[in-house]
Amino acid sequence: MVVEKHTKLAHRNNRLDCNRRSVRLKGYDYTHPGAYYVTTVTRDREPWFGDVADGEMRINRTGQLIMDAWEWIPTRYSYVKLDTYILMPNHLHGIIVITEENAGRAKTSLSSKKTLGRLIGAFKTVSTKRVNLLHNTPGQTLWQRGFYDRVIRNYRELERVREYIVHNPSRWELDPEKPGTNERRFQWSDATRCARRRKPK
Repeated sequence: MVVEKHTKLAHRNNRLDCNRRSVRLKGYDYTHPGAYYVTTVTRDREPWFGDVADGEMRINRTGQLIMDAWEWIPTRYSYVKLDTYILMPNHLHGIIVITEENAGRAKTSLSSKKTLGRLIGAFKTVSTKRVNLLHNTPGQTLWQRGFYDRVIRNYRELERVREYIVHNPSRWELDPEKPGTNERRFQWSDATRCARRRKPK
């Protein structure tokens, strides 16, 4: 399941160079308004959320709870918007947009905002509780520690990330997060180079 939304960005141009490692910027304020690409992966890369068939992701009941928890984020934090995202069998890719406005009423002070890391932490906590309640597995760990993140710096980069997310199911057989896949066979930077060659419709 893919949800696509569009957000205007006015950032300076910058080259996209995304490998499967965190590129978190030292000293960067992760409450700063802007778009952030994030990936979070299940513990031991277990495929708990469904499967991919014929290039499409088919989520199960557990996966639906994960989707609901992701969509919960902007309902809890009014300065957050969700852009394109997709749930895969054992990970989630998504773009989170942190805005200056608080539900269109007044500017939210930086001190009252959660950082990107704390937003993802809240999502993990809520989704884990819901999944454990469904399966009667209290205390079960659902997610790996940490997550991948990247600051999206311009609209062209945003479009490439969106395209990568949308086409993720069709590349599942080569996805480094798929159990048994040799991570060196396919890197996220490879996907963005492919996406760069495609002209948007």
